[in-house]
Amino acid sequence: MNGETPRKRLRKRLASGPVIIAPGIYDAYGARLVEQAGFEAAYMTGNGVSASLLGRPDVGLVDLTLVTGHARRVASCVDIPLICDADTGYGNAVNVRHAVREFEAAGVAAIHIEDQETPKRCGHLPGARPVIGLSEAVGKVEAALAARRDPDFIIIARTDVASGEGVPAAIERAKAFHEAGADVLFVELKNSPTIVEDMKRVTQSVDAPFLVNIDGGGTLGALAVPEIEALGFRIAIYPGLERYAAGYAVKETLSALKRDGSTKAVRERMLTMQQYNQVLGLADVEEWEKKYLR
Repeated sequence: MNGETPRKRLRKRLASGPVIIAPGIYDAYGARLVEQAGFEAAYMTGNGVSASLLGRPDVGLVDLTLVTGHARRVASCVDIPLICDADTGYGNAVNVRHAVREFEAAGVAAIHIEDQETPKRCGHLPGARPVIGLSEAVGKVEAALAARRDPDFIIIARTDVASGEGVPAAIERAKAFHEAGADVLFVELKNSPTIVEDMKRVTQSVDAPFLVNIDGGGTLGALAVPEIEALGFRIAIYPGLERYAAGYAVKETLSALKRDGSTKAVRERMLTMQQYNQVLGLADVEEWEKKYLR
């Protein structure tokens, strides 16, 4: 792809073109599916990593080593940029420096760091998320920017303050993060009847690229891509897309096997072995074998 790195392509796309759609993935297999479907970026969700590697909810159980090791394997198997959830940066500003350098070394194109207290909780779990003070939050954003070695590595600053203190407090933090130099702003909002109006208020408050989280149903889930772009967003992530779809399909197939003693009833909704191997790039391996195995 023009010899440009995925990071450079993502940074260039932030400045022009349609909104960037990044479906959520939780493993390398899913990342290949996203790339082969024609999307130009993938988003590795911390919630999905916690579910797939630990079988646990997103309540701060995933640590830096676990997630960056996983991210390295995912990023290495696709050519599209990988955007990663970096939770709170796994500690204070010192930990943030280490986290940024580990994600960079893993081949990730962008990360978002949030202002929740540790241990964090998924933004879509019930209840308010306690956040650190504004000054400390800004310091962590500044630390992330100072830590990166590749200027194309994108730092996304996220705030969860709206869940407890409302939209005005979120706008205040978005402005502060922008002034600190964050490349992209991410304001997590509660799914309320006014969420579309709230999103407009947020994106119109700062002249900066914004990311929006489209997770599951509700008002946001019903928005089409042109509507999302019209609200002023440059990146739209769909964190739950693959894990919800896969979970549903697997449950249906297991139910059929338990009920019928075979998967015949659902086989048309499953990949064939040939299709599965196409996703994994088996033909490329076989071609390599023909060329070099002697």
